[in-house]
Amino acid sequence: MALADQPLQGTGTRARGSSPSGWFRRQPIGRLMILPALLFSIVVTQAPFILTVWYSLQQWNLQRPDRRGFTGLDNYRTLLTRDPSFREALINTVLFVVTAVLLSLLLGLLYAELVNHRFPGRGIVRILLITPFLVMPVAAALTWKNMMLNPNFGVVNWLVTSTIPGNTAPNWLGHFPELSIIGVLVWRWAPFMMLILLAGMQSISEEVREAVRVDGATAWQEFRDITLPHLARFLQLGGLLGTVFIVQELDPIYMMTKGGPGNATTTLPYLVFRKAIEGSNVGLAAAVGVVVVVLAIIVITALLRTLDRVMREV
Repeated sequence: MALADQPLQGTGTRARGSSPSGWFRRQPIGRLMILPALLFSIVVTQAPFILTVWYSLQQWNLQRPDRRGFTGLDNYRTLLTRDPSFREALINTVLFVVTAVLLSLLLGLLYAELVNHRFPGRGIVRILLITPFLVMPVAAALTWKNMMLNPNFGVVNWLVTSTIPGNTAPNWLGHFPELSIIGVLVWRWAPFMMLILLAGMQSISEEVREAVRVDGATAWQEFRDITLPHLARFLQLGGLLGTVFIVQELDPIYMMTKGGPGNATTTLPYLVFRKAIEGSNVGLAAAVGVVVVVLAIIVITALLRTLDRVMREV
């Protein structure tokens, strides 16, 4: 038998064309090598969530430790039937996350298309566009509150009064708190979307672009027929990661509005903070946390399906 016809035995080399899963089934050492990493991931990611679910089933107020005990689904019933702040926070969370993710994707796509072309100073422009994502969230929120949106000497109001003579600039955080928070979230996360989409644009073969240009396609036709369909998976990735990260945003809400006026900018993560830290109700806060996880899964699934349907139509 020729050497090339002999099966590979004892060398640990995977034959060409065989699937990785089949190779791992034939190699017990492969499963043993990934087992520590798998166990570590399960403990780090799932153990805290399971503990949170257990806390959500208990009556546990830090101000009354003697009354702690198992209460079943009472915390969830309280949230759904007797706590109007939960319903307002739920609506605000969906509104903030969906709006901020979609606007961040749109603005990030504009940024990526801008810096994907060669022009003098492109490196400096890239750095300037990425900078908002590198600023600490607390510092960024304080900057927007005290320097940009201040009703007396803020930059935004100065621009409004300068461009529209006789116009009275509003108190943004008092009159338009939702719009202000969404604007800060988009300003922060659009550079993150830009990085993802720019990586997708630069993976397009330049030969394909040149062939389209030779055929007489305009810049818009090139973007619509070549760039945008290629970015479908990158848009889905940006939407997925953006939803996961933006739903956790707490710093701008706490530093700029404290969830107000009233509950106008209270989201579910901020409600967790309010219930656990300000109200000392660990059980009720844990129930809100579980709802946040379930809601995030639902929103992510719906967003990905929507983006997939839109990209197929394009």
